Amino acid sequence: MEHAPSGPLDVELVLAPVDGSEESALAVEYAVFIAEQYDASVHAVYLLGEEVVRAIEDGTIDEESVVGDHEVFMDSVADYAADRGVHISHSTAFGFSTRVKTRHPGSAILDTAEDVGADFIVVPREPVTGDPGEVLEKAAEYVLLYASQPVLSV
Repeated sequence: MEHAPSGPLDVELVLAPVDGSEESALAVEYAVFIAEQYDASVHAVYLLGEEVVRAIEDGTIDEESVVGDHEVFMDSVADYAADRGVHISHSTAFGFSTRVKTRHPGSAILDTAEDVGADFIVVPREPVTGDPGEVLEKAAEYVLLYASQPVLSV
């Protein structure tokens, strides 16, 4: 397979926001595929939802234990990328803030894209289930509207 297609799109880093859902795992698969085509890397950002952020901020749960809980998901993401020869990095971000009203999953994704220098974003389009763990349910539309990078919604 030939890598690094020539054309108007130069991709070095693909951002894949995740929340542990099946839809976000699929988005990572797409991100890895795109990274393979452009000989690029992937950065997966695990977004924490409102309930978890509130519990961290009020001291009900320890932030380190939350991050530890997500390691299993992130390890599977890293294994998938490694099997395809794609370098993957990851971080965790708050998709909600009790102090900043404009902080929500969509803005957290775009802030992370800016911070890591992402050239392309793959965002899951998740069904609205009301599951508090699925943080990305409403983020795809916001990212599609406001991202300066090309966005693939899957």
